[in-house]
Amino acid sequence: MLVATCIQEAVFSLILRLLAIVVCGGGGGLTAWWIVSSLGGTGVGGGIASAMIGMVLALLFWIAAVALIGALKRGR
Repeated sequence: MLVATCIQEAVFSLILRLLAIVVCGGGGGLTAWWIVSSLGGTGVGGGIASAMIGMVLALLFWIAAVALIGALKRGR
């Protein structure tokens, strides 16, 4: 019984982390696209700027999501 509970918690944690990666990556990309578009960036330069900004934003969003998941796990 205890082993099954540990496995369920590990699977739940893995699913939440994978979901956080997908959501934060998409959110970072969309936010970067919005920022670069609003600044008038187009073409290859705009694409490179969007990619760089998007990666940084996605990383920051992911760090926040992992911290939130950890806080939720401690609250259970």
